[in-house]
Amino acid sequence: MAGSSHYHFYNRNEVDAFGSMFDEFNEIFETPDIIPPQPKERKQRIFIERNREAAHNKLWNDYFSETPTYGDSLFRRRFRMNKPLYMGIVHRLSTEVPYFQPKVDAAGRSGVSPLQKCTAAIRQLAYGGGADTVDEYVRLGETTARKCLHQFTAAIINLYGDQYLRRPTPEDLQRLLYYGEERGFPGMVGSIDCMHWEWKNCPSSWKGMYSRGTDKPTLVLEAVASHDLWIWHAFFGAPGTMNDLNILDRSPVFDEIINGKAPQVNYYVNGTEYHLAYYLTDGIYPKWATFIQSIRLPQGPKASLFAKKQESVRKDVERAFGVLQARFAVVKNPSNLWDKKK
Repeated sequence: MAGSSHYHFYNRNEVDAFGSMFDEFNEIFETPDIIPPQPKERKQRIFIERNREAAHNKLWNDYFSETPTYGDSLFRRRFRMNKPLYMGIVHRLSTEVPYFQPKVDAAGRSGVSPLQKCTAAIRQLAYGGGADTVDEYVRLGETTARKCLHQFTAAIINLYGDQYLRRPTPEDLQRLLYYGEERGFPGMVGSIDCMHWEWKNCPSSWKGMYSRGTDKPTLVLEAVASHDLWIWHAFFGAPGTMNDLNILDRSPVFDEIINGKAPQVNYYVNGTEYHLAYYLTDGIYPKWATFIQSIRLPQGPKASLFAKKQESVRKDVERAFGVLQARFAVVKNPSNLWDKKK
C-alpha cells in the first residue's frame, strides 16, 4: 500500500519576528499623533492688469480715427473686409447682442469695448491663430478671446443668416439661370462638391469615425456655389469617413424638390423643354436628372468641347472653397476646438 509523508518545518524565531512586526504596524495606525494627508493648496488665478482702455484707444487710432495709422488697403487685408462693412457689423452687434454691448463693472470701470471683442474674433478667423495670440494687441485673455469668437460667429448667423445663408429667391434663381445660360449651360443653378476640414482635437473615441485614408480626422462641408462665389447651400458636420454620396443622402439640398416647394423653372435645350434645374458635379455623384457630369473619355470634338466646358464651369465651387480658405485661415488650418457643435 502506497503511503505519503508530510514534513512541516516550524521555526519559532520567524513566527516571533512576524508577530512583533504586526504589533508595530498596529501601533503606527492606532497612534493619535499621526497627521492625516492634507489637500493640495488651491492655486490662485494670476491677475494681469492689461490696461484695456489704452488698448481700445490704440486700436481706434490705428484703424478708425480720422487720420488712422494704417490705411484702407491694410485694413481690408487684415480684417478681410472694408471698413464701412466692418463698422456696420460692430454697430449691429453692440446694439442687438447683449454680449457685445458696452458694460461697466462694479468699480465704475468700462469693460472691454465691442470694437476689441469683434477685432479679437476677426483676427482669429482671418489668421487662424490661437486665442492667446490677440492678447498683446487687443488685451484680451485666452478664455475671453475664445468666448468672443464663439459669440461673434453665433451672432453673425443670427443677424445675417436670413439674408446670406438662405436658398435662392425667385429673383435670385432667374439671375442664376441667366448666367448659367450665358456660360453655355441653360438650367444650371450652381456646382456642388464637398470639402474636408481637419479636426485636430477630435476626441479619441471618435477618431475612427472621422478618419479616412489617413490618421487625421476631418469634418465635411457640402456646398453649392454660383459663379460669383455665393455659397447658397451649406451642409456641415458629417464625419470624414463619408464620401460625397453618403453625405448627399443626409443633405437637405433636395428637400424643397421632394416636398414640392421648389420654384418653377422653364428652359429649352435642343428644342426640348425642361422644368427641373440641375447642378454641375464630378464623377462620383449619381447619374440623376439634377446632376450633369463631365464625359470621362470624350470621343470626338463635340464631346471634348462639352467636357472642357463642364469641367471649367464646375470649378466654381472649388474656387469658392479656395477663396474661403485663403480669406479665413481658420478653415485652412486644423480646427483646435473640442466641441463638434462649436
